[in-house]
Formats: sequence, C-alpha cells, structure tokens
Amino acid sequence: MRELVTMWRDTRMIMLVAVVAAVYVALLIPFAGFVIIPGITAVRPGNVIPVIFGLMFGPAAAWGSAIGNLINDIFAGQFGPGSAFGFVGNFFFGLIGYKLWGNLGPLSSNVEPDFRERPVRQFVEFVLIAVAASAVCAAIIAWGLELLGLFPFSVLGTIIFLNNTIAALILGPPLLYLTYPRIKSMGLLYPDLLHADDLPEAGATRAQTAAVGLLLVAIAWLAVGIAISLGLQDVPFAADQAETFGEGGATLQIALGAIAFLIVLGLTAISGERLSKLLG
Repeated sequence: MRELVTMWRDTRMIMLVAVVAAVYVALLIPFAGFVIIPGITAVRPGNVIPVIFGLMFGPAAAWGSAIGNLINDIFAGQFGPGSAFGFVGNFFFGLIGYKLWGNLGPLSSNVEPDFRERPVRQFVEFVLIAVAASAVCAAIIAWGLELLGLFPFSVLGTIIFLNNTIAALILGPPLLYLTYPRIKSMGLLYPDLLHADDLPEAGATRAQTAAVGLLLVAIAWLAVGIAISLGLQDVPFAADQAETFGEGGATLQIALGAIAFLIVLGLTAISGERLSKLLG
C-alpha cells in the first residue's frame, strides 16, 4: 500500500496521475447533461477509464480517477459534501484492478491484460475485476450519501454499480486490446516506472487472499446494503430520487458500511500486485 504514497516521488507517475485525471474528465463532462440523479450522477461511459488505466498505471490511476471525478463534480455542478465520498469511491475504482489482476487463483488468466493470449480467461478475469471495482466504488459512495442523510443506500448503489459495470464491460476489453501493447512498448506500465522497493511486498498466498477478499467484500457490501434498503427500509426498487431525497441516515446501513470499509482498508493494506511478475 506504500506505493500509493511513494509514487509521488516519481515525476513520470505524477504525470500519469494528471493524464488519467484529464482523460477521465474529458470523457465525463460531455455526458454531464445526461443526468440520472440531478446533482449526483449522470450517464458516464468514461467510467471505463479507472478500470483499464488501473491495470496499466496502478497507483497513478487510483489518484487520477479520484482527482478527475472531483474536477468533474466541480464543472458539472455536482460538487458538494458527497464529493468527498466520490473522491474515495473513485480512488478505489482505479485501485482494485492492479491489486486483483493475476491474484485471483484459478480465476486468473496468469497473463498480461492485453486480450491476445488466453482471451476467454482474460475476459472472465476482467469481468470479475470490473464488477469488484464497480461494486466497491458504488458501495462507498452510496454509504457516504446514506451517512449524510441524503439518499437510501439502494438508490445510489444500484445506479452507480450498473453505470460503472456496463461501461467497463463494453468498452474495457477492446480498449485494452488496442492500448496495452502501445503503453507497454512506451515503458509506461507501473512496474516499469516504480522502483522495485516501492512495489508492494506480499507473498503469493497473502496477495491471493487479499484479492479474493476484496472481490467478495465489495460484492457482499453492495448486495447486503441494497437488500437492507429494499427489505428493512422499504425503499422501492428504482425509486425516484425526488421521493427518497433526505431519507438516508439508517443506523444499520451506517454501521454495516463502517465495518465493510474498514475490512476493505485492511485487505488493501496487506494486498500485493502481480503484473510485475507477469512481465518477468
């Protein structure tokens, strides 16, 4: 996890943070008018960026996604208390990819994410990563707005998860096929830029345990949170935002989210990465 701090010592990684943020914003702002929830979220095909850049640029993509989303909030008129949770949620949206790729045991393809070798197994691994990254991002933001008393968990959790996942699954594989070899040939993959001492040190067993744990906790947090909203809080599925505004603040959701977030932080702290070993 220290690579998230030490990467700021490398000028090239800092430049990649700026590139990721700029590309993310450039793809989000044009669609800001296609609003799903006024002041909160809109149609966002640019949500593919944190997932694919996370696989290639590692910690730079986590910071770039968080900063890019914050800039988009400001320009799109969505900046507010919830933007803090949007920053954290998008940080993990970009972080999950490089933590999980190659560390999912039999579910991993054990090759680089270029969709040339073992394409079917790569697609399966990419789907799991896109779902996990989308789920943890959606859960953090939905929990944050529940904490602020703005919306019940399911209202934002469902929309953000679907918005993130659909964009990543449709656009991610072809974009990686086209861009990964070029990024690799330019020497801009995160293992090429970070010092060996800055890469997370984790044995194979610990890295796999943390990766599978992140996958399961992300999905479980989102699923249980939505189930509590729909079942115990009696929030209608696909509820209208105007009808549910101000109905957040459920104690059970806040407590569940606090526990789940601490687990996510703990698993991230002990996690590793595998791309550097796949590169040989």
